[in-house]
Amino acid sequence: MIEVDNLSIVFHVGSNRITAVNRVTLTIEEGEAFGLVGESGSGKTTVLRALAGLIAPSGGEIRLAGRRIGVERRREERRLLQMVFQDPYGSLHPRHTIDDILAEPAEIHGLDDIGRRIERALAEVGLGPEHRFRFPHQLSGGQRQRVAIARALILSPPILLLDEPTSALDVSVQAEILNLLNSLREERGLTIVLVSHDLAVVANVCDRLAVMRQGEVLETLDVEQLAEARPNHPYTRQLLRASEGFDRAALDEILSQS
Repeated sequence: MIEVDNLSIVFHVGSNRITAVNRVTLTIEEGEAFGLVGESGSGKTTVLRALAGLIAPSGGEIRLAGRRIGVERRREERRLLQMVFQDPYGSLHPRHTIDDILAEPAEIHGLDDIGRRIERALAEVGLGPEHRFRFPHQLSGGQRQRVAIARALILSPPILLLDEPTSALDVSVQAEILNLLNSLREERGLTIVLVSHDLAVVANVCDRLAVMRQGEVLETLDVEQLAEARPNHPYTRQLLRASEGFDRAALDEILSQS
């Protein structure tokens, strides 16, 4: 469903040339949930934004469902995937009702029976009809993220991109959102790409994951290897140790290699 071949992304800041992503290659099968993990600045969100068409690649190719995709995408190509952003507070227009927010992408893509689609999308993410005409500030953080997921699903994309979808939420609400994503994936047969720094979140949702550092993929492994603490790369082992709680030795080891 998704093929990334030697993807590179370079930013120019004044006279400086910053390589955010360096020759990343990934293959993600239809219906698979795939995680991108790594520390802040590792390039994982940049890869996700390139998949979404928000950042132009400096080199390499992206293919979705077998077709080569650029930044300038046709309407039907944009319907192949939708993205859920990290911040449920900043990703929804504060002066639009939930009805307006969900109707906008459907109107842009010329879909019919928009009211029915909105009702179905809200029901799928666990929100009742009473939420439809509220404003974002009248909802909790978890409810806002559910609306963001509903907005992504309104076009029925086969691919869902998730950028740290639970990091801004309370722990109890995180579990609800992760369970929701797992249910939606099963019901719709979604292909999911999840970016997170939290290995526990990735293990809950994903089948496989790629570990990134300084713009490069260090290794790709499945969740069973992660659960059994059998990563191959030393950096992945450090991440795994750090995720189990505060580990001064693991932190010092990571910092010493930065």
